[in-house]
Amino acid sequence: MNRIFVAKKPLFITSNGYLGALKRKYNVKKAGFSGILDPFACGALVVAFGQYTKLFSFLEKSPKVYQATLWLGLQSDSLDLENVRNIFKIEKFSYHTIESVLNNFVGAVEFIPPKYSAKNIQGQKAYMLARSGQEADLEILERFLKPQIMQVYAIEFLNYCHPFVSFRVKVSEGAYIRSLGALIAKELGCVGGLSYLERLSEGGLSYDGEKSLNPLEILPFSKIDLRGDSAMRNIFENGKTFDAKMLKISQNSKYIVQFESFFSIISSKNEKVQYLANRIPLC
Repeated sequence: MNRIFVAKKPLFITSNGYLGALKRKYNVKKAGFSGILDPFACGALVVAFGQYTKLFSFLEKSPKVYQATLWLGLQSDSLDLENVRNIFKIEKFSYHTIESVLNNFVGAVEFIPPKYSAKNIQGQKAYMLARSGQEADLEILERFLKPQIMQVYAIEFLNYCHPFVSFRVKVSEGAYIRSLGALIAKELGCVGGLSYLERLSEGGLSYDGEKSLNPLEILPFSKIDLRGDSAMRNIFENGKTFDAKMLKISQNSKYIVQFESFFSIISSKNEKVQYLANRIPLC
């Protein structure tokens, strides 16, 4: 089965664990996902079966849109409902103060990724190192979890029911909303962690009941329609190299070439066509 769609990962299950459930549900062996979600987070997870797993590297990953609830006064090693250390009573803020602080985070934001995250560090997930509690593993986390920059394109203040602040945020790839939540709480003069986190969309793709997506519509490349051209079909079927001038394509740009039963993703290198992904079935 060749298919790509957006699933909705439930709370408190790993992305790999949920992918396994989808493989069993649809009785498929080859499957993958784009944009891992931590176990605490739920929401949109782009999933592909069969040869459509080849498309992940070509999909738009940004912007990502999340909805989150920040619990002011929650002290947690993982910056969420797991690994809670303490809960402090915090004085109530005005709506104006909350909204003003949120708006201050639009733009480039420096942050440190959470220790309890799926970030890859020397071939291991950061949360595995954090959970081990071993001094050597914690030193590795300290050494590799360095300040990074995320782009916050927009923040929408949704609600404040003390001590919970709900907001919707549009961010760049590589952003961590738990880190953003902790920074917001710090700006308010307290600690805080997320009590809820949902990814609403990734690169413009959102959950729609696991509806199959047309790869020709979601890939961000210009299309070349060669349906009915048997000579070019033979070239592509055999993966032959040919002059880029034959298709009038620009250097270093990517294109989708469509035939009746398959499509290919190509670019031009040294005036020759380079196959980035070839003979992907159209379903």
